[in-house]
Amino acid sequence: MHRGSRRVADVCPMRRHASVCRGLLALAAALASAAPAVGAQAGSPTIGDLAPAPVVHDLDGKPVDLGAWIGRKPVFLEFWATWCTSCAALMPAVREAHARYGDQVEFVGINVTVGETPARVREYLARHQPPFRTLYDDQGESQRAYAVPATSYVVIIDRQGRIVYTGAGGTQRFDEALKRVTAG
Repeated sequence: MHRGSRRVADVCPMRRHASVCRGLLALAAALASAAPAVGAQAGSPTIGDLAPAPVVHDLDGKPVDLGAWIGRKPVFLEFWATWCTSCAALMPAVREAHARYGDQVEFVGINVTVGETPARVREYLARHQPPFRTLYDDQGESQRAYAVPATSYVVIIDRQGRIVYTGAGGTQRFDEALKRVTAG
């Protein structure tokens, strides 16, 4: 090994989970390399903006147009991964929100595909049964459209197609935003 170079096992505290660490490092590298392009884009979507409606694949590789819901009904998007600890921490709140608003809001979980395969995602879904329709963003379309900063990133969109909430992390509070988008 060259002086100054490091292996995944040297920089990752989870040595026994090297594949997860490789995925996390790949995600960090991808986000870091995309940062200048994202920052240069006129208008990464923010609260009050019209939400992008990209086409994203499902787990069978079929295209799904987010425009089928965005601008037609409230939408809850979560960008997630099977290995994401913040996503796991957030899941009870997502389940609670779905139990309360699932008949009025379309819940969509967009897998970011870093270190993932459709088979691995299907296995996770069978075991954990998250309360959302799952998409597999193997082309990165929705991640680019929303300038996704991290897994566990949530975007809530009202029925007019405007973004009313964005957040990331395992302790988000999005109930007020869901109340607003379902009122009246």
